[in-house]
Amino acid sequence: MASELLLDTRDLDPPEPLMRAISAARSLESGQYLRMIHRREPCLLFPALDEQGFAWHSRCLPDGEWEILVWRDGDRAAQAAAGRLLPHGRED
Repeated sequence: MASELLLDTRDLDPPEPLMRAISAARSLESGQYLRMIHRREPCLLFPALDEQGFAWHSRCLPDGEWEILVWRDGDRAAQAAAGRLLPHGRED
């Protein structure tokens, strides 16, 4: 069964959100995904996730904050669970 790991970095100053997100992503077990909330788009995070074998999806929420969903590439259970949070169940 998939489970969510929530990381709220809205009140943290750089580079703490990046460091915590990478650490949290590395700690993901099979079936887990990371849901990160940040006050801005963490552009430096995305290449780091790609290099380390993670899949992700980001979106700007109506309140202007960013939601980033991260799972291990190939973890279908985590991908499906994260995809349920997206509009129309998108998982890409």
